Amino acid sequence: MIKIKKIMAAVLSIALVGAFTSCGGDEGASSESKSGNASVSDSENKGGEKEENSGEDVTIKISWWGGDTRHEATQNAINAFMEENENINVEVQFGAWDGWEDAMSTSLYAGTAPDINQINWNWISNYSADGSKFLDMNTMSEHFDLSNYSEEALNQCVVADELQAIPVSMTGRIFYWNKTAFENAGISVPTSLEELYAAGQTFKEVLGDDYYPLALGEYDRTILFIYYLESVYGKAWVEDGKLNYTAEEIATGLEFMNELEDKHVIPSIPTIIGDGAASLDKNPKWMEGKYAGIFEWDSSATKFASALNEGQEFVVGDYFKDFGKHQGGFTKVSLAFAISENTKHPEECAKLLEFLLNSEEGTAIMAAERGIPLSKSALKTCTDGGLLNEVVAEANSKVLEWAKFPLDTQFENSKLKGNPDGVYYDVFGGLSYDEYSVEKAAEILVEGVTEVLEG
Repeated sequence: MIKIKKIMAAVLSIALVGAFTSCGGDEGASSESKSGNASVSDSENKGGEKEENSGEDVTIKISWWGGDTRHEATQNAINAFMEENENINVEVQFGAWDGWEDAMSTSLYAGTAPDINQINWNWISNYSADGSKFLDMNTMSEHFDLSNYSEEALNQCVVADELQAIPVSMTGRIFYWNKTAFENAGISVPTSLEELYAAGQTFKEVLGDDYYPLALGEYDRTILFIYYLESVYGKAWVEDGKLNYTAEEIATGLEFMNELEDKHVIPSIPTIIGDGAASLDKNPKWMEGKYAGIFEWDSSATKFASALNEGQEFVVGDYFKDFGKHQGGFTKVSLAFAISENTKHPEECAKLLEFLLNSEEGTAIMAAERGIPLSKSALKTCTDGGLLNEVVAEANSKVLEWAKFPLDTQFENSKLKGNPDGVYYDVFGGLSYDEYSVEKAAEILVEGVTEVLEG
């Protein structure tokens, strides 16, 4: 049973200490969140020999970014942990996303990072490609239950043959539909590519030229394009640090994206830009049902659903089996926790992570503040306790069941993903504006990706 008294005591005992001026959150985290404790560069952990756990009083520090609800939940859980482990004092350090990675990278290179750090999964390759920054969690298996995690999930955090972090949650892209908009057109939400093509024509004829069954920005198109290619060819976009597709194969995927425009399935990029919205969830055409579908991260359900005008039903879609013979689509680790290689108290750190990520009490407090939990025990606790958003949980379940391809660590490199100058924006914007042929766009994409991969 979850110890309610301890949870309530933890809630009442939260204290925000000091000011954190150099840090900040992941996508969707509040930029207005309050900050706690010292900055990353002020960490007092200077490294040194690891100490054995003798039951003596020790102090460890943990850092994370996010919004206010994440801060509150994490501090509640940490306070509950300290009540059960009176010899372990946990100092906290948190803030919003802006400037956070810059501060963390400085502390990692200087060896002054906190004992435990919330990280983005690609930080492992970016900062610890040789295994020098983060502890191999395989060495802590007596204190942290790795059996709660699938091998596929753990493998995404293996670099230099070391498990350098514990994945907290996994995410991927999936279709979401405004069911009401499709009903207005007299059809059901599509479950196949054939039905999606037909929906494009129906929307145009029944509802008008401004109505589309799906809307995709440049980055959305990049991900759907790769989903399509992986479905057709059955291989990852990048493998062993090298682009795994020829220019001819890539051109096939680009022709598919052009066909979506030609069949009135998606509006052109000029049309979307002309809408004058900062993002699709803020676009009036999405709000009122003129754009009736998206291909988004499973965790993005809430913001898109809440943006719809009253009276419209938002539902999770299915993957299209007629894209190809294979189950295309990739997943990525949303967030992970890593223990610093130079911590003096690795066992205590592992014990804290076990409480936060696997224990019934800790995971009930943390809930889904970092996404749908990957930990089997945490997922059970949150499901049994009704702590998960049902739509997000349904989408996440479908993603993990279907999408098996990994995301390479450079896929989100700013030279590729950066808006408006990244390669993805150049390629898919150029195609939609008719500035590039599919052959030219394929050439630009191959050159841009290869340049980033070869670094």
